[in-house]
Amino acid sequence: MKASAFVYPWDVNGDPEAPARIAALGVDQVTLAAAYHSTRALTPRHPRHRIVTAEHAAVLYPTDARWEGRPLRPYPAGDWAPGDAYGEAAAALADAGLEVHTWVVLAHNSRMGAEHPDTSVVNAYGDRYPWAPCIAQPATRAYLVELAAEAAVRPGARGTELESLGWYGLAHLHAHDKTAGVGLGDAGQYLMSLCFCPDCRAGYAAQGLDPDELADAVRTALEPVWQGAPSDGGWPGVEKLLGETKATATRAWRDDTARTLQEAAVAAVRAAAPDGFQVLLHADPVSYHCGANAGVDPAHILSVADGVVVPCTGGAGLLTPFAEQGRDGAVLAANFTVVSGMGGRPGTLAEDAARARALGATELRLYHAGLASDGDLAAVRAALNGS
Repeated sequence: MKASAFVYPWDVNGDPEAPARIAALGVDQVTLAAAYHSTRALTPRHPRHRIVTAEHAAVLYPTDARWEGRPLRPYPAGDWAPGDAYGEAAAALADAGLEVHTWVVLAHNSRMGAEHPDTSVVNAYGDRYPWAPCIAQPATRAYLVELAAEAAVRPGARGTELESLGWYGLAHLHAHDKTAGVGLGDAGQYLMSLCFCPDCRAGYAAQGLDPDELADAVRTALEPVWQGAPSDGGWPGVEKLLGETKATATRAWRDDTARTLQEAAVAAVRAAAPDGFQVLLHADPVSYHCGANAGVDPAHILSVADGVVVPCTGGAGLLTPFAEQGRDGAVLAANFTVVSGMGGRPGTLAEDAARARALGATELRLYHAGLASDGDLAAVRAALNGS
């Protein structure tokens, strides 16, 4: 199967050996960050540094004139990725024979939430999630669609992978999270991720719900959870906590909001891209799930994008709902963490990839060539090169 490794520009720029080292893994492609959230990243082989601190969500290339006069606009990177860091790294990787695709993180931006707090998701208690832009708000949607088009279609890129193109919620992630004291479970996470900003309140009203009554119902449903009651059980658990009518109406609003944003973003990328440009989404096949792997309806998203990148480190079962669509030519990329210190299992990559292929995977994604140790990379080389 075709394999791609995730890479940051700072893994490559300033390290002349990086492109050849990545190519030697046996990958065909790199998925190179062009727009990324704040992070602190290890660079264990770089000749100039060992830790890179990206202080805020930023684009890793110079923006163009489309953003002039717009209150919501992407932030330039600081000294962790100066100038056209993406372009410099992309050129070096292409010179090493690697196909370069962009990696674009969208609805995950804590700086925007800090500077424009009204853009953030607001939970039923009135707490804002500054890392999570509300994708129902027209100005935020316009920003995300424009960012997708600009960041995805960089010079020389053959495709893109759009991450967090959907709802963000409580679980993923804020700086130095300390939110695990109560086991919220799948249902509790959903209720704590419901947004009550003015646009979402209007959306619930359009579904026949009184938003004040809904917020009160969410708080009432969660009270036993704070006291230790379980809140698992998937969607039936949500219906049990909130009531079937309210749960269904909230999901209808949120599903439609995410679907239409995904359609608009993919259309904007296609309009800006050359023929043959591949558009994939990082996706979870359960539409009410939040996070970097946005919840989607498998049939719908495979009618919009060229395919999906699916998290498979904990098992490849999430591939099945996409494979069941039987869509010829769709890319189903199984994404495996290959950093042992982050829960990856590079030593079993060959076996894991074989299981993923049996479940419908057509490609592999490896997270992450820059973060992995030398031992982890050696295991990846062995798996991909059959040694």
